[in-house]
Amino acid sequence: MNKVYRHHAFARDEYLGRVGGDGRVYDSRFGPDRYIGRVELEDGKIYESRLGPDQYIGHVEVQSGKVYLDKFGPDYYLGKVTEDGKLYRHKPVAPDEYLGKVTEMVSVLHGGAAFLLLVAPAYDQEKEANEASETSGNEAETGGAPAEA
Repeated sequence: MNKVYRHHAFARDEYLGRVGGDGRVYDSRFGPDRYIGRVELEDGKIYESRLGPDQYIGHVEVQSGKVYLDKFGPDYYLGKVTEDGKLYRHKPVAPDEYLGKVTEMVSVLHGGAAFLLLVAPAYDQEKEANEASETSGNEAETGGAPAEA
């Protein structure tokens, strides 16, 4: 079983969920484990669980471990998974950011599914919360008035 952790600097890593040997991804943050998606072990396509048919959201390359998010036009390069289970988010013109790890990882396909279905959404949610708190802090300092240039 592949356990997925989100990295927190100067704190204990947060356990997000797991990826089964069959490629099914489970979220463990609240209550019993909840199935949220899967990776096809033949071709690396990643699907998110929906009411009705699962939705294709991206893929992971078997040889390189690069993870791509599906979007209109060319797929967006999101990051990579290394052979030792470390997950990195791509940063243009900067070193890639370490986001977390997958312990006991069977293959980069399992790591790619964990990256796209568990770690990236947790990272984006945390980033949005930090930006919202910064904006509300700036409004409090200026009394709700726009800051002068």
